[in-house]
Amino acid sequence: MELCIASIDQGTSSTRVLLVSSSGKILSSHQVEHVQHYPSPGYVEHDPLEIWQNVKLCLSESLHKSKVPVKVVGVGITNQRETTVVWNKRTGRPYHHAIVWNDARTSDICETLIKQHGSKDAFRQKTGLPIASYFSASKLLYLLALSPEIRKDAEKGDALFGTIDTWLIWRLTGGKVHATDVTNGSRTLLMNLETLNWDDEILKKLNIPRAMLPDIRASSSNFGSLEAYTETSFFEYAQDEAIHAAYDSLHGVPVSGVLGDQQAALFGQCCFQPGDAKCTYGTGAFLLLNSGNKIVHSTHGLLTTVAYQLHGTDKPVYALEGSVAYSGSVIQWLRDNLEMIKSASETEAISLSVEDNGGVYFVPAFAGLYAPYWREDAIGVIAGLTAFNNKAHIIRAALEASAFQTIEIIDAMKKDFGNNDSPVPKSSLKVDGGLTANNFIMQFQSDLLNIPLVKPKIAETTALGAAFIAGIGVGLWPDLEAVQSLWEQEIHWGPVMQAQQRATLKYHWQKALSRTLYWRNHVQFDSEGKMIEKSGFVDPYIQHIHGMPSIPTTPALPEPPKKVSTTTTTAVVASPPAPKESCSSSIVKYGFVLAIGALIGYAFAKQQK
Repeated sequence: MELCIASIDQGTSSTRVLLVSSSGKILSSHQVEHVQHYPSPGYVEHDPLEIWQNVKLCLSESLHKSKVPVKVVGVGITNQRETTVVWNKRTGRPYHHAIVWNDARTSDICETLIKQHGSKDAFRQKTGLPIASYFSASKLLYLLALSPEIRKDAEKGDALFGTIDTWLIWRLTGGKVHATDVTNGSRTLLMNLETLNWDDEILKKLNIPRAMLPDIRASSSNFGSLEAYTETSFFEYAQDEAIHAAYDSLHGVPVSGVLGDQQAALFGQCCFQPGDAKCTYGTGAFLLLNSGNKIVHSTHGLLTTVAYQLHGTDKPVYALEGSVAYSGSVIQWLRDNLEMIKSASETEAISLSVEDNGGVYFVPAFAGLYAPYWREDAIGVIAGLTAFNNKAHIIRAALEASAFQTIEIIDAMKKDFGNNDSPVPKSSLKVDGGLTANNFIMQFQSDLLNIPLVKPKIAETTALGAAFIAGIGVGLWPDLEAVQSLWEQEIHWGPVMQAQQRATLKYHWQKALSRTLYWRNHVQFDSEGKMIEKSGFVDPYIQHIHGMPSIPTTPALPEPPKKVSTTTTTAVVASPPAPKESCSSSIVKYGFVLAIGALIGYAFAKQQK
């Protein structure tokens, strides 16, 4: 009988379970999608009960489909992080749908918190995170404000809060364990990175009852044992008796490992040494760099997070993270919303049907800009269109957007480590996720970063990471070295792009990025049609033409790449000088300068007539 780990991978669009053997092989799997609820623009919700049903179904089906006899010795969980659930511990029912990590409804709450506490970085020193709608805290505040009943129950300890891992642990253990791990806790804006516990000062400032929060444990811990009930009500989607029996066999198996999805991918890619990095190209793109036992507080727009903690007595391993909201989901948007393609698999051939992007740049800031800018006023933009362009240029630009967003994260990491000449990541970037099936974009990414990309043989690194951490928890693998020996490379992409082309592409991407800003500003007009500022970022050009005060003065973007004469026949491009302040502030000034230049040109042309 094969000893194995049942790895639950609960993601943004689906749930799947993999059975992973002691040799690191996938014995069987099952996957089920769940409904995406969009009740209003910017709102994204999931039904926690549907997710719970899908978890049970996937556990049962994966066991049923295994071609060899197996004995599950532990269960691992990896999950979409930040997604927030509040439920009643007596009824087991959620008060509301889960608010998903990329839901933007709490932007106003975040603006209020920033004003109250003086800065979006008011809690960054303790939590590693800025105040943003991305994280769980503002979502929890929204749910607590929905009705007096929820807050009253929360203060009594009857209303429980959790990210998806906590919800599943509570359900799998029959309501006996209310817990999370350090990686998921570090994504709430409520956990102290030093103490690895909820920060009482932050809870008091935000008026969040501690009684509703889960226990925080090391990633490789005992999170309780499964209560594998087999009532028909637990299987609305499957009535097969063999499936019932398969699920029943899990009774008493411990949940022995939990990691947030991106930390699980880091672990599954065996990035165990400081400087090791991975990028997952899924719904969004998430780049994590192992910083060892050292907390690196970012000053360039990145997030400081916990990578993993093996046991409660071990020191935690930390990471720097850059998050991009829309990566692979842009391709889904092209397919479903614009109907430009029938399937994602078409995009590589379409992109290669044109010589380049034709001057088109696609910035998919559908939920604002995440790292390293954190601008919730930004909106998606396709820039550089002319009559020359066609569908292929737009599709190619949509693919290239993931690579451009990733290189900005790498550049920010270099600055945080204080040495732009040092390799960060140190030698190569490990990649995973659905977009890695597209050779065009992986080669383009390697070219932009000017470092090799490496893809593992087993693509399911997130689920594999959950299996590895759970396996260490029950002793299936004794240590990290045993896990490391299971990792194998499948594909390698090396850079071939010249420095001139790389610099030019990056420059025009930043120009396109500047056009995304100020769209979601909150302004009003008075009865005479005069603009009055309400809140948020306000476009300096709009401020100027409406006679509003406080036009910011910030450094301009770098000048475009210029050809420099040399003694050889090859044109050499001078790299753009690094801005003295943040790129986001530079973008503001650049957009303003362009606008004023246009006005001056228009006035001059009119005078000439």
